[in-house]
Amino acid sequence: MDFLIKAAQLILSLSILVVLHEFGHYIPARLFKTRVEKFYLFFNPWFSIFKKKVGDTEWGIGWLPLGGYVKIAGMVDESMDKEQLALPAQPWEFRAKPAWQRLIIMVGGVTVNLLLGIFIYICIMFAYGEEQIKPQDLKAGLAIHPYMAKYNLYSGDNIVSIDGQKITNVTEINNSIMLRGGRKLAVVHSDGSKETIQLPEGVEYELFQNGAFPSVSLRHASNEIDSVMPKTPALEAGLEKGDKIISINEHPVTYYDDIQRYLYAAKGKKATLVIERNDSTQTLTSAVKKEGTIGFAVKTSGYVDSNSIQTMHYGFGQSVSKGIDRGFHTLSDYASQLKFIFTKKGASSIGGFGSIGNLFPATWNWQIFWMNTALISIILAFMNILPIPALDGGHVVFLLYEIITGREAPQKVLEYAQYVGFFLLMGLLLYANGNDIYRYLFPQ
Repeated sequence: MDFLIKAAQLILSLSILVVLHEFGHYIPARLFKTRVEKFYLFFNPWFSIFKKKVGDTEWGIGWLPLGGYVKIAGMVDESMDKEQLALPAQPWEFRAKPAWQRLIIMVGGVTVNLLLGIFIYICIMFAYGEEQIKPQDLKAGLAIHPYMAKYNLYSGDNIVSIDGQKITNVTEINNSIMLRGGRKLAVVHSDGSKETIQLPEGVEYELFQNGAFPSVSLRHASNEIDSVMPKTPALEAGLEKGDKIISINEHPVTYYDDIQRYLYAAKGKKATLVIERNDSTQTLTSAVKKEGTIGFAVKTSGYVDSNSIQTMHYGFGQSVSKGIDRGFHTLSDYASQLKFIFTKKGASSIGGFGSIGNLFPATWNWQIFWMNTALISIILAFMNILPIPALDGGHVVFLLYEIITGREAPQKVLEYAQYVGFFLLMGLLLYANGNDIYRYLFPQ
């Protein structure tokens, strides 16, 4: 049931975004009197679930939920309709229009996705407000990844500012360090002492490679195991769902980050766990992976400092400002994340539809649904404008070349570029979803 709820949210979210993206192409095409032959939600190789022709356009729903498309007459696209392109250009065709009109048609989808993401964020700010969690209000301090001990940062400490900017939301700390170049941390340690910690340049790659992300989070008090992953040391040691971890290697466990810290200290070795099961205690011994994990998930039961979480409500004007700011921060942060892809760990971390689906919770929550839809919309805008043949950005590159030089790119070049881009995208799609399958079969 959890899978079905997540899948339903993913399909609904993608359907909304794909349809509006394609309307971003369709509307300017029609405004410039360009014929749109097909408008499809999802792809329809061999057959369609639904189709109906209205005027010059066939409207339909395909069976392969990998996106959607509009087929614009006289355009080199994924349909590769060479018969049409071999005939003289007609006034209603894409290739007969001025380059500036074709450029507007091509960037229409990306523009809609970007503006839609920002619009959704504005609506969320207005309808739900925004949570703020100031570090100075936390009594238990922050949960800090044990790798950060090398920089004298420990769970229970508070990071109150980065590069002179006060922290108004704990969730921004990770983004600041990993994506925005934040390096100078003002820290209040658990004993009340204060320190300024200067992180080195390139620390984001170090944290990424060592799995120390997120580096900072709120503290959970739960120590109850929610699930044990198959083919892991935890299962071999005999851990079961519902067990409560009392201590690890004779260190008492109070918070979830205690579990993380003591297992991390035993990485590559053995760990002795004292657990409570059915009102009795047992001692188990487990091997610990080199990442400092043994393969289980802990049941979340709220944050220790949940009373410190404040919801800020905004009027319409503030919501517009906050929504625009959130949208452009999301775009900037996502673009910054791409640098990690070009590392060994980053390449293996790429995910497909399974990873996207896991963004959604197992219970339907409209606020989270719209937050994720806004995020995915902005990601689609960014990915589609990349200068890769077969994506909108690839077409834009050729159109800019034409506008600058006054010469059209040869049709054969456009056709070959389309083939290359298609195979690149299919390869990436297979690789990303293959990673999802591998991680499911061989969980860390």
